[in-house]
This record gives sequence, structure tokens and C-alpha cells, in this order.
Amino acid sequence: MTHPDYVLRNRESWNQWAEEYFESGRRDWAAEEPHWGIWRVPESQLAVLPNVAGKDVIELGCGTGYVSSWLARRGARVTGIDNSPAQLASARQFQEEFGLEFPVLHAIAENLPFPDGSFDLAISEYGASIWADPYRWIPEAARVLRPGGELIFLVNGTILMLCMPDEEENAAEPVMLRDYFGMHRFEWPEDESVEFHLGYGDMIRLLRANGFVVEDLIEVRPAEDATTRYPFVTLEWSRRWPCEEIWKARKQ
Repeated sequence: MTHPDYVLRNRESWNQWAEEYFESGRRDWAAEEPHWGIWRVPESQLAVLPNVAGKDVIELGCGTGYVSSWLARRGARVTGIDNSPAQLASARQFQEEFGLEFPVLHAIAENLPFPDGSFDLAISEYGASIWADPYRWIPEAARVLRPGGELIFLVNGTILMLCMPDEEENAAEPVMLRDYFGMHRFEWPEDESVEFHLGYGDMIRLLRANGFVVEDLIEVRPAEDATTRYPFVTLEWSRRWPCEEIWKARKQ
């Protein structure tokens, strides 16, 4: 199968970045409570997860596997897939370290190796949700979900993407630097990776076209004393506008 150009570009990027994310992966595996996004907002505040006990769950772009580990501890039958072999190696190392095993497969969210209707929940936190083309991965998520199945994914906030400069070391500005209309593929001059971000109307229409009903959009606001290691947005900015969004949709 011939993959889209960005699949190989993002695989190479994440193979290079895997070592950088190893210790944060260990920290997240060890967390007593799930937390979300770059500000680590706790699950008790956001209420992202449904009851997953006894459910079949797929994580799309699992990386080091920490989200899958949270779900497995809550009783889910979890499978993680990722585009990066190096990230999957980290996930397998953490499975051994923490004594918690579940399948983690080298695969891409645009072409899942599972039959139709295999899962009750598909979830992605900064995985396929931004590193795969939504016009490719969302139809695949719909295909492998059962009727009534849920799709939950966390992405960079739409407003944030409009305020992001090209230089990665510079934080988002309080003014819009990019066009809203036509949002889709984002490439950065300093690396080879490719991201995907849609405007609200385009995302809603895409979800509806694939049989989903949008049930919630959680606009994440960090606490006043929150910290992050990422330089692309400040706490002051994130307290004023949502730098992250969590979409929740259900397959009809």
C-alpha cells in the first residue's frame, strides 16, 4: 500500500523525538489519575472518559501508551496503534516496567487492520488527532466503531492555530496570524513533520458525514498555577483562550 507523503515524514520525526518523550511517558504511566493535554488538567475536572469497563477500545496514535494504560486500569480491553516503531518500543518497555500488557501495533489510523465494528471507543490525544489527515482517519474510526460507539479526541485549539507563528520557539500571540478559511494541512519550516487542523464548521460536517453526532466540545482551561514544558503557548494566553479542545462524538 502506498501511504500519503506525510505518513513517512511523521514516522521519521517521531522516531527521532521518541527519546525526548521517554521520561514524560514514564511519568504519565505512573500517574494515579488521568490528565489531559500540555497543562495536565485532571480527569476529575474535565470528565473526558466514559465508563470503559469491559469495553473494546482503540487508541489511535498511542505513542508511549500512557492513555491506553489509564483505560486498561479502568477495565477496558485496549489496543494501541502508532505510526512510530520507536514510540512503540517505549510503550512495550513501560508495559514490562509497570506490569500491564495490552496489544500495541505498528499501524496507521488511516488504514486500520481491524474488521468493521470492532470497538466501542476510539480515542486519540495528540496522536492521529493531529498527525493524520482527518479526512482519512475519521472515516476509518467510524468504520471500526460499533453503532453507538464513541469517538474522543484532543487537539490544539482552533484559535491557537490561528495565532501560532512559524517559529517554534516563539509562543502564540494575542492576534490572529493565519487564515481561518481553508485550515487543513500545517507544515513547519524547522522540521519535516506535518499536522492537520480543521475549523469548527469543517470538523462538524466531517463528523456528521461519517455518521457521528457531536455530543460535547470541551475547551480546556488550565489552572492558574499550571505549568507546561512546551514553549508554543503561555499560561496567560491559555487562561484567556482555549489552547486545547476535546471533541466527543457518538456513532449513530
